[in-house]
Amino acid sequence: MKSLFDKIWDAHVVQNIEEGPTQLYIDRLYAHEVTSPQAFDTLRDKNIKVLRPEKIFAMPDHNTPSDQQSIINDPVGRKQVDTLARNCAEFSINHFAMGSKDNGIIHVVGPEKALSLPGMTIVCGDSHTSTHGAVGAIAMGIGTSEVAQVLASQCILQSKPKTMRINIEGELQEGVTAKDVALYIMAQLTTSGATGYAVEYAGSTVRNMSMEGRLTLSNLSIEMGSRAGIIAPDDITFDYLKGREYAPKGAEWDKAVAFWRTLRSDDDAVFDKEVTYNAADIKPRVTYGTNPGAGIAIDESIPMLDEIPASEQAQFLGMLDYMQFAPGQKLEGMPVDYCFLGACTNGRIEDFRAFASVVKGRKKADNVVAWLVPGSWLVRQQIFDEGIDKVLLDAGFELRLPSCSSCLAMNPDKVPAGKLAISTSNRNFVGRQGPGARTVLASPLVVAASALTGVITDPRKL
Repeated sequence: MKSLFDKIWDAHVVQNIEEGPTQLYIDRLYAHEVTSPQAFDTLRDKNIKVLRPEKIFAMPDHNTPSDQQSIINDPVGRKQVDTLARNCAEFSINHFAMGSKDNGIIHVVGPEKALSLPGMTIVCGDSHTSTHGAVGAIAMGIGTSEVAQVLASQCILQSKPKTMRINIEGELQEGVTAKDVALYIMAQLTTSGATGYAVEYAGSTVRNMSMEGRLTLSNLSIEMGSRAGIIAPDDITFDYLKGREYAPKGAEWDKAVAFWRTLRSDDDAVFDKEVTYNAADIKPRVTYGTNPGAGIAIDESIPMLDEIPASEQAQFLGMLDYMQFAPGQKLEGMPVDYCFLGACTNGRIEDFRAFASVVKGRKKADNVVAWLVPGSWLVRQQIFDEGIDKVLLDAGFELRLPSCSSCLAMNPDKVPAGKLAISTSNRNFVGRQGPGARTVLASPLVVAASALTGVITDPRKL
């Protein structure tokens, strides 16, 4: 009667503290430049070494420029990147330095190198660690003090969340992607609808998703309040992982797969909450507010005020005021200033293939600034190997260097105040892409179509 989450959690319990949290063993810790410095300082202050440095992988990504990577002009960003390098050298931690072939966004690099594997417990001082749950792992974002716990002991104190299963059944319509599925779920559940839960995604729609689609879906779990998102591993998972750099090899691979096939929820597993959605109800989506759950189908209108519960109307009007939108307004056809393809949500090769499939043989709108930023150096190499770079260049786009880029305003790719960006990133918070910037979240297909026309565009209508 165990869920997949229960099985992995229980296998990693070191001890249950009476009337307290669980001491949980952690298989993999990822670290980046922003949330780790204080954790390393804690070790120094207490004269503690890193217990298992071979289990830890670090790389800069938030402050990394996407136009060039020989210099970081921002002194704070430069210091964070340099500090990470020094900390990794001092404590003998695997460091994928900026500009190296191994570097990229940490939540893209982990799965693509098979550092993230089924059955693992994975943590990082970053909220979108939930991404790695797509391979069939428990993956959670943690705070800096908890990063120090893992560095020192390879364990963490955690309260076990409740479990929720989200089933999506049926076949997705033309032009609908995993990003649209996630935005749809958030609109139904709200951005707090999964608070206190670990979510398992299931159903025929999920089973038919590519590995990269699953990574996108899991990535956005945190945006509805979930502690983690997880998908049972299957042949799609194994095919994706096989042969990658850190995947088991030879007989060890066969042994691993045999175990991974046991990682599924029991048929009689009981969840604390379970919901089911019909894939046929999901259309390409866009957001209109300042949280990812404030979204609509691209051919719908922003809700009218009387459609919003009275207790939420002030917040609703505040969002629209910031976004310069109005109740009842349609977003389709609205001019955009910036288009962004990238982030740990949609910076993988499949996302660039999708974008290229829309823009091939067409031209970028002159009024649009477009940032196309791969999630890793491996993705960038794949883009060149497949000739996608030529498609993008012919259409008037520039391929940039791996970085978190315009997902957040911690590097030079900032959207100016008042400008409207349509973005494949994960958050549309106030100032997320730059002070005063306005963000509409969408899929790579919608962003591509909008970059061509200069207005928010349904890719199905091109």
